[in-house]
Amino acid sequence: MRAIWKGAVSFGLVNVPVRLFAATEEHDIRFHQVHREDGGRIRYKRTCSVCGEEVSYDDIAKGYESSDGQLVILTDEDLESLPVATGHEIDVVEFVPSEQVDPILFAKSYYLEPDARAAKPYALLREALIETDRMAIVKIALRQKETLAVLRVRDKAILLQTMLWPDEVRTADFASLETDVELRPQELKMAASLIESMAADFEPSDFTDEYQGKVRELIDAKLERGESATLETEDKADTSKKGEVIDLLTALQRSVDRARGGDGGEPSASSSQPSTDAQSTRKTTAKKAASKTPAKQAAAKRAPAKKTATKAPAKKTARSA
Repeated sequence: MRAIWKGAVSFGLVNVPVRLFAATEEHDIRFHQVHREDGGRIRYKRTCSVCGEEVSYDDIAKGYESSDGQLVILTDEDLESLPVATGHEIDVVEFVPSEQVDPILFAKSYYLEPDARAAKPYALLREALIETDRMAIVKIALRQKETLAVLRVRDKAILLQTMLWPDEVRTADFASLETDVELRPQELKMAASLIESMAADFEPSDFTDEYQGKVRELIDAKLERGESATLETEDKADTSKKGEVIDLLTALQRSVDRARGGDGGEPSASSSQPSTDAQSTRKTTAKKAASKTPAKQAAAKRAPAKKTATKAPAKKTARSA
């Protein structure tokens, strides 16, 4: 698996460097639209519905159509003025009882892998969540957007599950649900008896996607005739910073002291020093990231020169031929 995000879980004064991995993957078989005659890929042109001309990406803007049919166009300058979330911390907002989080709010799931030097605080957070039967409500910046999420435990890993915002969940507003229905006791008893007769322990491995299996068999049979395709993936460089793990017991004690005295008063002596440590940690990390950036930029500038040098002889050969 490839990490899609690097950062740190921050709760109180404890900082746990982690990497984020997608915990699920869709197994649907994806198809391309092709020309039936020769198998060529079907391409689509970006054309304007008003003038009919083809439009380049540089001339495309984002437009929003209001409920009354008005069109609002947002320029690049408009979008640049919006706040962009680019942090590399998973900030714990609060710890809540697990049963209070409705599963309908869950969106995508990710595994958190601890940094090699953060195994102990990672295990501490995991076991504390299990012991208290709570989930951590967190905020994280993914793809330049702030996202609400929870941290919960699955096996030995801490799972981060992004959540829908409350206003994104629809209400089941159906008139049929308001109809008064009379259920007789014997009907309820019989229904309960049927449920009990079909009761079992859920084993996900017992279930398979039969349709996908048949599609795969069909594709494999066609592949025997020699037609195949490969997909290339491009790794993106990640220059995110790494947090530093401070003394765990001290950080926990100071976090508890700060939480108990978090009424807006003066911070206690035990919590003032870690705050300074945390700031110095961020400055040190920022300097490390800054020192690495020029080297990467220089490497990126040198790359095109090599490609040009290798292509030049090929062109001369073609002309001489």
